[in-house]
Amino acid sequence: MAKPEERDGCAIFMRRTFLFFVGLGIAKLLKEYFAIADNRATAWSFLQRVTATLKRKYVSWRTGQPEVVVAPSSEQDSTISSQPDRNLELTEPEKTADITPETTTEESEPPTKTKVAENAEPIKFEKKTLFGVSFYQTTIDLKDPETFITIGLANDAPQANSNKVSYGDEPFVDMVSRYKPAAAINGTFFSIDEEKRVLGNMVAGGKFLKYSQWENYGTTLGIKAGNQLEMVTARESSQPDWSQHWFSISCGPRLLKDGKVWLEPKLEGFKDPHIFDIGGRTAIGYNQAGDKIYLVTFLSILSLEDEAKLMQGIGCYQAMNLDGGASRSLAYRAKIIVEEGRSLTDIIMDYDLQNPAPQALKDSWHNFQQNPQATNNLR
Repeated sequence: MAKPEERDGCAIFMRRTFLFFVGLGIAKLLKEYFAIADNRATAWSFLQRVTATLKRKYVSWRTGQPEVVVAPSSEQDSTISSQPDRNLELTEPEKTADITPETTTEESEPPTKTKVAENAEPIKFEKKTLFGVSFYQTTIDLKDPETFITIGLANDAPQANSNKVSYGDEPFVDMVSRYKPAAAINGTFFSIDEEKRVLGNMVAGGKFLKYSQWENYGTTLGIKAGNQLEMVTARESSQPDWSQHWFSISCGPRLLKDGKVWLEPKLEGFKDPHIFDIGGRTAIGYNQAGDKIYLVTFLSILSLEDEAKLMQGIGCYQAMNLDGGASRSLAYRAKIIVEEGRSLTDIIMDYDLQNPAPQALKDSWHNFQQNPQATNNLR
């Protein structure tokens, strides 16, 4: 019969052996997880968000100022479903609001910022379901005199990241807290290396945030004098004339052209397989009248074709894909509705009367109307 000391020693040995093999298993899983770049970026972003949250709470406690609120999970509903919504049927959906495409006559005048009705919503935020897919839709009324769209850069950088200069990335919530827009959404693609280079040229407030004459990829949405909108796919037609833009962002692939599904990602220069696979999507587009811009955050993983059909159903005449996946992020009235999975380099922001634009942005719009050729080239 074994002595008590021997039995205790055997039990200790068995526990240590068990814990050793459990540790090996966990180490293997972690190695496989962090072998994927997006997983590393997500984990690093999580640590940044935790640090940023503690920092904001400390600053709020020290200064007595309120911090940006993250919407509770019941409001966010930002979980991506495990099954893709494949082969969407373009049948008449159940009654949903505002899904009929808007039309206009060819003789319509270019839209301008004019006084609107008091009960109008210059920035309308809605959660909708179309063809069985849930999404958040932010509709920007370009006619409203207090509505302005612009781009916010990480760390309040004066220029966007390029192969010449880089200001890094930043948690989405920190950018929202600093810029205080009425609504914000993630912007364009960026490289996952240390430079964090953004895709395409970029204009905000009539000034180039990034410019290279060699940019010849993707699709560009630009706002010209008189609030005229245009969407140009470089390799399909010609390069945009960025000097004519007061606001401009390039991304892609293009989803709609003249109201019809248009998908040629390889023609646009896209090679990353993540673009062609199903995934979390965000998109930007505008109606045929050219007086409303739609920012859309989808809550299901989608193919590009499904995303295009949904943007068509929303009422877009022209539309393009934005960065997605771990970059998906959305804020409205200081609340984070969809929390990002990694830090970002740039965001698309909107201001209105309730969340007013900086005076410099307002002045730049009015000055640009008088001198559309005044775009400041960063060459």
